[in-house]
Amino acid sequence: MPRSDTPLRTDLFAEIAPYASGMLAVDGRHVLYWEQSGNPEGLPVVFLHGGPGAGSAPIHRRFFDPQFYRIIVFDQRGCGRSLPLGELQDNTTDHLVDDMEKLREHLGIGRWLLFGGSWGSTLALAYGLRHSERVLGFILRGIFLGGRGEIDWFLHGMRTIFPEAWRDFVEFLPVEERGDLLASYYRRLIDRDPDQHRPAARAWSRYEAACSTLFPVPRAPFDQDHGGFALALSRIEAHYFVHRTFVAETWPWAELDRVRHLPCTIVQGRYDVVCPPVTADALARAWPEARYVIVPDAGHSALEPGIRGALVSAAESFRLSLSEEDLFAPRFPWQA
Repeated sequence: MPRSDTPLRTDLFAEIAPYASGMLAVDGRHVLYWEQSGNPEGLPVVFLHGGPGAGSAPIHRRFFDPQFYRIIVFDQRGCGRSLPLGELQDNTTDHLVDDMEKLREHLGIGRWLLFGGSWGSTLALAYGLRHSERVLGFILRGIFLGGRGEIDWFLHGMRTIFPEAWRDFVEFLPVEERGDLLASYYRRLIDRDPDQHRPAARAWSRYEAACSTLFPVPRAPFDQDHGGFALALSRIEAHYFVHRTFVAETWPWAELDRVRHLPCTIVQGRYDVVCPPVTADALARAWPEARYVIVPDAGHSALEPGIRGALVSAAESFRLSLSEEDLFAPRFPWQA
């Protein structure tokens, strides 16, 4: 029986190093960085970073009990340590879903738990709807589904709460380019001239960062970005926004029955301005079997105290929900 009486942990686990890492060529152009940490024989969980374009970080390993979980972290196409950095060609949602399947097969995983926030929640659902037989469950945060209204909110609606940040975002552009913010930024971000794309990348990244937390965060990482993080994030994000994230406007509502039998926890910050709760609420209503957790004192970032506590608790809850039969079966259901 599930051990539901066990107290749930709410703080991040200690820092750990990967026990394996590598580069996986997924086609003739893109090569993905991947790593594994925790228990090599444990239950596989894959961390899906946001953006699209944000990349992963060492802290992302720490949401999971390393004694129990086999923790897979990777950088999506064009992101982080994947190559080529900021590449837009052959970079669509379908490509990312296919990449996840190639990575799963490469690592010899039968089924895995999907853990994704913001754009990572989009990708988790996109993968799960296509490959539900390979999914143990979902932990989703800051729900974003790629709809036109969500993208328009990012570009225009966030001014309602963060008018200063939005004004800086808009006023970076010359007056004659402000009629279509997305097209103007995209044109600059894909320009090969660093004098065009670097300042635009910093302006875009500062805007998003300023709106992502309940309390302000330092802007220095975006003002002095020598590793290309800001450019990859803004360029790839704009690319996906221009193409409406490469999903149908009616997605995923008609397809949810494919995954509603799987366990799911949805974590949402009450004051998430980047991905407002209205989308998470709609998903929870369409997926009544899911556990819906609203964090009352948090914005969008996964690293805000209330959000990270709820995410760690969700991973612990999933662990504790497994029966003794699951844990001591001759062949774990997550093995290939």
